[in-house]
Amino acid sequence: MCSILTCYAQNCAKYAFSSNGVFKSCTDLPVLNSFLHYNYDVSGKLEIAYRHTGITSSRWVAWAINPTSKAMVGSQALVAYQLSDGSMRAYTSPITQYQTQLQEGELSFDVSDLSATYTNNEIIIFATLGFPNNDTTLNQVWQEGAMSGNTPQMHATSGPNVQSMGTLNLLSGQAGTIGGRTSTQRKQNIHGVLNAVSWGILMPLGAIIARYLKVFKSADPAWFYLHASCQFSAYVVGVAGWSTGLKLGSESPGIQYDAHRTIGIILFCLGTLQVFALLVRPKPDHKYRVYWNIYHHLEGYTVVILSVINIFKGLDILEPEKKWKNAYIGVVIALACSGVVLEAYTWFLVLRRKISESAGKMSHGINGAHGNGVNAHTANC
Repeated sequence: MCSILTCYAQNCAKYAFSSNGVFKSCTDLPVLNSFLHYNYDVSGKLEIAYRHTGITSSRWVAWAINPTSKAMVGSQALVAYQLSDGSMRAYTSPITQYQTQLQEGELSFDVSDLSATYTNNEIIIFATLGFPNNDTTLNQVWQEGAMSGNTPQMHATSGPNVQSMGTLNLLSGQAGTIGGRTSTQRKQNIHGVLNAVSWGILMPLGAIIARYLKVFKSADPAWFYLHASCQFSAYVVGVAGWSTGLKLGSESPGIQYDAHRTIGIILFCLGTLQVFALLVRPKPDHKYRVYWNIYHHLEGYTVVILSVINIFKGLDILEPEKKWKNAYIGVVIALACSGVVLEAYTWFLVLRRKISESAGKMSHGINGAHGNGVNAHTANC
């Protein structure tokens, strides 16, 4: 049985270049259907052929080396795409910021023999690089994105497009992932779990408790304490999740999810208002209690709806395994079905109680009328 690295080498080694070019080493890059073929000379000369398969002519591709850090900013990129007239353009672009349109510029090392081809939905970038310090372990970044006319646009900021970086040992051919990316993914997962549990599950559950348990006289005042405990726990955990989101944003300049971020801020503000609203809650017989109830209910239902929407937006950003999204869909369906059943049962109880009370009043009225008649007859006698 071959090792993973050997199998990777065999996979990319099967490729035959139409130009009859021969590369002694190659590696299958883990995402974006990409492969790197290269020849390395200990003098610091590196010949590369970067292949990106399964791509249309309306997209750009890039392969880069970051000589200073394990990040996108600072990368020295080789960019290629097909122009509207069908010809290929290949050029160098130093990446100085996240919001970049891949402007052409000189790199921090020598580049020669730069060219690109596009055939059979595959772009290949050829180049020869020179490294004066003879580094044998490189920080590499590879990427792809859409075109607008002949201008490259910002690449996607989720899924494989934010996982396409790693290290490459030129001597052994071993490619590794960037540890920092793993750390970021861990923080993203923590952020997602905290918010899914708090805003996405506990908040709706607390609303269900308040809506349906209080109709049972035996549940008073237990339903209120359950409701308050559930909502307060959701708020505390939700603030922790919100804080991790702010931290992730500060560590990822230029990468923004505006809708997800805006809804998150709104949820934090509404949740905070709900907590402080408890401190000024009027007594049940107060003349302003009805207005407080309207405010409390409207804001509560708004929080629940926005929470569920934002959880799904977060899942679209993280792109976890499908089972996690299906699991949350199952939770939402379970909560919704519980709400429908409890709503029907609540109305049944309320109507039955009203009928019972009406029957009691009628019975009391009849008995009262009979009593008055007897008394009158006795008086006449």
